[in-house]
Amino acid sequence: MTAEPLRLAVLGAGSWGTALAALSARNGNPTTLWGRDAAALAGMSASRRNRRYLLDCELPDSLDFQPDLGTTCANADLLLVVVPSHAFAGLVAEIARLRPGLDQLAWASKGFEAGSGRFLHEVAAELLGPAATSAVVTGPSFAREVVQNLPTAVTVHSPDGDFAQRVAAALHAPTFRAYTGNDLLGAELGGAMKNVLAVATGVADGMTLGLNARAGLITRGLNEMLRLNAAIGGRAETLMGLAGLGDLVLTATGDLSRNRRLGLALGRGKDLDAAVREIGQVVESVQTADEVMRLA
Repeated sequence: MTAEPLRLAVLGAGSWGTALAALSARNGNPTTLWGRDAAALAGMSASRRNRRYLLDCELPDSLDFQPDLGTTCANADLLLVVVPSHAFAGLVAEIARLRPGLDQLAWASKGFEAGSGRFLHEVAAELLGPAATSAVVTGPSFAREVVQNLPTAVTVHSPDGDFAQRVAAALHAPTFRAYTGNDLLGAELGGAMKNVLAVATGVADGMTLGLNARAGLITRGLNEMLRLNAAIGGRAETLMGLAGLGDLVLTATGDLSRNRRLGLALGRGKDLDAAVREIGQVVESVQTADEVMRLA
């Protein structure tokens, strides 16, 4: 998959945003990473490290850093939002104000809108207008392994096949395979719901309930994902691929997963607040569990 380089702006300088920005820059795209902490961005630019999230991973010299959102949005051909789901609506509202008429937006955020439980594509449609095209990047992908150029496969879902291909081409690399699909609903559900199931699996492992229990939780959890997906109009094949099964297996079994680590801490007797503090990063499942129950 090849494409002409395009100016890509990654909005969100956490671990996943940093990883995707580094990937795009290595692919030859003029890439800018935006974040709200100007001092942190300056440090990343000087050290070529994200010292908070990916300390031992070197970032490419070609990656630019920009603390001004207006400048970032104005100079980009493609915007890729990579912030926690609770911050998604606020950021997209800012983007809509700064880039009126924006008709395409991609994101790699996973979860639901806080409070309402709406899917992120519904939030984007409200803020950008129903004619705007959305795309979600999802699948089994630990940020650290992407920065380390370890083999990774994800999927980009959008109702606009050309836009999905455009986003995928910007990210596609010898060690990063980006597939495409058009089931935005199923892809978003899989990316959100697997986080909750990863906590459950972590709890079981933290309680040393054994590998049988882990396998049972993953399998029955996938079944619940499929049932809810069918009820809301998603396609089963989406959840049997990278956006569902793949992401679930990785998040439920890999100790780089914040959601799994939360479950492990809970299973070993820590209370929720202490477990979240120990992880030190956003744990999407804490909010997502309530929103999944509301949706169900």
